[in-house]
Amino acid sequence: MSKLVTSLGLGLWLALAAQGQGIAQKEFIRIPTSSAEDDLRILKLYEGLRVADVSDGMDMAGLQDVGLMNPEIRPLWRDTENFTHRIAGIAVTARYVPTNKRASKMTPEEFRKWEAAWYRDISPEPFVNLLRPGSVLVIDGGEDGDTGTIGSNNILAWKLRGMVGVVTSGGARDTDEIIKQRVPLYYRRPGRGIRPGRNEIESVNRPIMCGGVLVRPGDVVVADGDGVIVVPREHAEEVARAARQILESDKAGRRKLYEKLGMQPDRTVLPE
Repeated sequence: MSKLVTSLGLGLWLALAAQGQGIAQKEFIRIPTSSAEDDLRILKLYEGLRVADVSDGMDMAGLQDVGLMNPEIRPLWRDTENFTHRIAGIAVTARYVPTNKRASKMTPEEFRKWEAAWYRDISPEPFVNLLRPGSVLVIDGGEDGDTGTIGSNNILAWKLRGMVGVVTSGGARDTDEIIKQRVPLYYRRPGRGIRPGRNEIESVNRPIMCGGVLVRPGDVVVADGDGVIVVPREHAEEVARAARQILESDKAGRRKLYEKLGMQPDRTVLPE
């Protein structure tokens, strides 16, 4: 028995240990709750808004530099004709962490069984059933190494649920196919390895950090060629109203410049 336990007395030490364990498990950050109908109502307010507009709207709400992800989180592909790489959606979150488990060399048959068990029990995708129309899947995978948690197959399965795009601080693989499939993806780097032997699922729909900012389930995520911004849900309507005014003012000013330059008006300057 240690000197600390002896001096405190076993009963008191056990009580303090139990109390400490309870504190460690306590959840402190409040998670917004909303219905699918309210999510779609909020997203209607963000239609057509750019990251720059939303950032300015955050400034007007007294939230300067809040929610702006590190520029290293960038679009995998860009569509400068129809802007189909842009996303605005409601965050569903997941966190993958580096594993402390490894496997020894196996036969091909043994490896397939081990791989299937890892995907089933250690690093699955339990967030899939939470995805719905308008969802943005935000993944904290920043320190899981050269791992492609996202690939051309599962990203299509997520899209099938109504997901409008993915944002991750980790990696993705099959990037050529993802570009061809035109699923919006904002990511940190290529990740070539599979999840088994590299990462584990830690939590789903809990507050996470991605690109240096807090993301909670239910927050609004907007992304385009300028990067990614996260709007706290409690400020979403105020920020959207301000951002809309900024966008319309910008369009009006650029329309006049288009006319002076003899440029044909396009969708970026036409009023809604």
